[in-house]
Amino acid sequence: MSMTGYFTHPSFRKHEMGPGHPECPERLDAIDDRLLISGLDVALDRREATPASTSDIELAHGRMYVAAIRGLNAELKEDIAAGGADHLQIDPDTSINIHTWTAALHAVGAATDAVDAVLAGEMNTAFCAVRPPGHHACRDKAGGFCFFNNVAIAAKYALERHNLQRVAIVDFDVHHGNGTEDIVKGDDRILMVSFYQHPFYPLDWQHSSAPNLVNLPVPAYTKGMEIREMIEAAWMPRLEEFQPELILISAGFDAHREDDMGQLGLVESDYAWMTGRIMDVARRHAQGRVISCLEGGYVMSPLARSVEAHIRVMADV
Repeated sequence: MSMTGYFTHPSFRKHEMGPGHPECPERLDAIDDRLLISGLDVALDRREATPASTSDIELAHGRMYVAAIRGLNAELKEDIAAGGADHLQIDPDTSINIHTWTAALHAVGAATDAVDAVLAGEMNTAFCAVRPPGHHACRDKAGGFCFFNNVAIAAKYALERHNLQRVAIVDFDVHHGNGTEDIVKGDDRILMVSFYQHPFYPLDWQHSSAPNLVNLPVPAYTKGMEIREMIEAAWMPRLEEFQPELILISAGFDAHREDDMGQLGLVESDYAWMTGRIMDVARRHAQGRVISCLEGGYVMSPLARSVEAHIRVMADV
């Protein structure tokens, strides 16, 4: 049995949001190159994701919203045929091309495929190298480069399709996972823990006080050791008390000190440490079952190095 799966799909490289956009296909190339150069790729069970069904996406998103995203894809194709632009803008940061719908279906599919494989005992852990990311996608609103909330859907999928009772979501992106919060707040079957730079995107978000959320806003220039202390004090007791049967990670690597998307001060060893603490909880309560989905990380070298450090701990190599 391979210990760690690696779920991805060719469509992820076809989705793009215009020249110079930071959430670009080259992010996956950088990760793949690093895994190859480091030799870590041989330790992974590489699998091609299948597309998610709309019924699975609707576990976390409204039916009309899902239909609207599909409709935008059809509208764009018509615009292009009439000589129009090859992108359709959703908000100032987020747009679609004709491949976005297919990529988004496969991004969700990677996460749910990983849930199926891990819960079937085919692997203990999995990393989903996906685009577009998901944690800013609210129940009925796209934004922040995100269309469907891959991790929130995977959590609902594990609960509804596999009858788990408790699923934890860990989000360590530099930006707050506002979409995940919007979807899971008040659902006592899900515990969400996170830290994020604040004030930062999304600036207009009204944070929930739901008891199943442990969200830690931190100021710019907070360093890794300070984050570690906060995790030990705030995350770990709640995770231990919750005793999750599965842990899902929204793995953003833009809190790295070399990533100019944010202003936090983490390095590879901090991501390895966080992953190790998550794995500790998973081994005690979740049979070691951890699934990680790529979110942010926009400077190629620190992104690739951090993903390698993260996967090494999950794969125990």
